[in-house]
Amino acid sequence: MSPKKCGHFAGKAVISAREMVGKLHAAVDARDDPNLLIVARTDACATDGFDAAIERGQRYAEAGADVLFIEAVETIEDIQRLPALLDKPQLINVVIGGKTPTLPQARLAELGFSIVLYANAALQSAVHGMQRALTVLRTDGALGEDPGLVAPFIERQRLVDKPLYDRLDEKYAD
Repeated sequence: MSPKKCGHFAGKAVISAREMVGKLHAAVDARDDPNLLIVARTDACATDGFDAAIERGQRYAEAGADVLFIEAVETIEDIQRLPALLDKPQLINVVIGGKTPTLPQARLAELGFSIVLYANAALQSAVHGMQRALTVLRTDGALGEDPGLVAPFIERQRLVDKPLYDRLDEKYAD
């Protein structure tokens, strides 16, 4: 329901399973590219419990979802049994510090998960790196090219594809 809240946050609400099934039927009917995968997500674990989320997943599979995403599963036992409970490929969302226990990617694949998301992993790592670098800057009053703290300038240029912008600048300059 709007406003959408992360499955790992408190205070969320979900639409009815019936409404979601209708949305999935509409998506399946509108699909004109056979390569388009319809991922059906439910946050019902947090609002209605694990069993209710599984029931929704079964209904979503019957409605034509290609991949099922049962969000915020809270126990290792439920993670281990989830893939066998639903007859579709499944996605699991690993949020470091979130409600779902963290298992290694290889173990999740072994259990039968087809897709593993590492939501916020890059963001959390970037925040940590920024805090470390800015702490050094505050403490030392300077921040050099320490590869343990900052990426080299040439790497920054590569990531933003600086040569492309140099070519465009040259092409469109007066």
